[in-house]
Amino acid sequence: MFRTMGKNPSVTRRRFLGGTLGAGAALTPLFHIVPRSVLGGPGQTPPSEKLRIACVGCGGKGNVDVKGVSGEVLAAFCDVDDKRAAQTFKAHPNVPRYKDFREMLDKEEKNIDAVTVTVPDHMHAPIALRAMAMGKHVFVQKPLTHNVEEARLMQEAARKRKLATQMGIQGHSAEGIRLLREWVEAGAIGKVREIHIWTNRPIWPQGIERPQQEEPIPETLDWDLWLGVAPTRPFYSGYVPFKWRGWFDFGTGALGDMGCHQLDATFWTFDLGMPERVELVGMDASYAETYPKWSILRYHFPAKGKRPAVALTWYDGKKQPPRPEELDANRKMGDGGQLIYGTDGIIFADGSCRSPRLIPETKMQEFLATKPEKKYPRVKDHYQDWIEACKGGRAAGANFNYAGPLAQTVLLGNVALRVGQTIEWDAKKRRVTNVPEANKLLKPEYRKEFEL
Repeated sequence: MFRTMGKNPSVTRRRFLGGTLGAGAALTPLFHIVPRSVLGGPGQTPPSEKLRIACVGCGGKGNVDVKGVSGEVLAAFCDVDDKRAAQTFKAHPNVPRYKDFREMLDKEEKNIDAVTVTVPDHMHAPIALRAMAMGKHVFVQKPLTHNVEEARLMQEAARKRKLATQMGIQGHSAEGIRLLREWVEAGAIGKVREIHIWTNRPIWPQGIERPQQEEPIPETLDWDLWLGVAPTRPFYSGYVPFKWRGWFDFGTGALGDMGCHQLDATFWTFDLGMPERVELVGMDASYAETYPKWSILRYHFPAKGKRPAVALTWYDGKKQPPRPEELDANRKMGDGGQLIYGTDGIIFADGSCRSPRLIPETKMQEFLATKPEKKYPRVKDHYQDWIEACKGGRAAGANFNYAGPLAQTVLLGNVALRVGQTIEWDAKKRRVTNVPEANKLLKPEYRKEFEL
């Protein structure tokens, strides 16, 4: 949260500024003696109104997230690899740098209001939960957490501390997801019972065994900090960067990488909630330490309100559903996409549902002629949506009350993959009921030195 001003601990920087400007007697002289850039104005934000943000993970996607929040005050950087983060460090030479997120949070606690977390999946929850325990708002990249229980803990921590949160699924702030929900609610395709979603991931090695060779640790990398909560193992360049996604200890595979992006639109539109069963339709094989080369899963969601039960089938490893006859001949299925089947029509969209269309195109044009109402607020920027929430605005769209259940749903699919069979889920008891050993995969196991 914001630091307090003066001697009154209940007065935040934001309230202090508002109170000062709200006093008519003090307003005029302030404009005579204080530069406009300090008070703010059209296109200008007073320094006292800016968030002080610490960024954990500054290379690769981390650099993108740093740029996304750079309109605020960049208060601290943390990255275990100086080489990977070099571009960010060079662009912001005066920002304090750390390698250990624990040291950064402890030393900079009074200097930061919020934290971005852009690191391998296994470290999302340990970093974010520690930051939230200190009262910091958090922006965490997908798939939010490494396992189901961590996602629940993240949701509860944010709710308990009343913190502003956001998961990094930019499509949730885009136009397409809103169009889909508005069209469905306008009756464009009738009742929906069947959804198919596919991706070309993995585009990194999966379905492999642990390498036997050991390589020298690069001087710029703190390998022990990179491993974090995961069991120790020798360094190998086949893990970093990016290729960690396929390993159980570090990543969440193709489903974790793209599932929160691609299930988002239908999860929100149909208020799917938690599935009652995750059916393992097929995969190439089971592996000791990595996710399979391809898989097909079918999530079964029970009926809710006026919505019937929904079966959502997930395909990865370049597997796809059959091409619908209604899809125009000049349109390709693509490397990632969605097909939403209703009783009165079909919607086809790209992977993140940024450009949904009724098919065939003639049906799309007929529907658009009815001028469907745009009734959901539009969001200009996913990062700004979170920043405004941190400053007291409405909750961000992908806040953890929403993102938590979405992430849990996605990650339950990985539980089915790892046990190699269909799982039945009791949402109230939060247990897999038909495969007892699967419940061990719901919870994290951390190295002692990284326990929360």
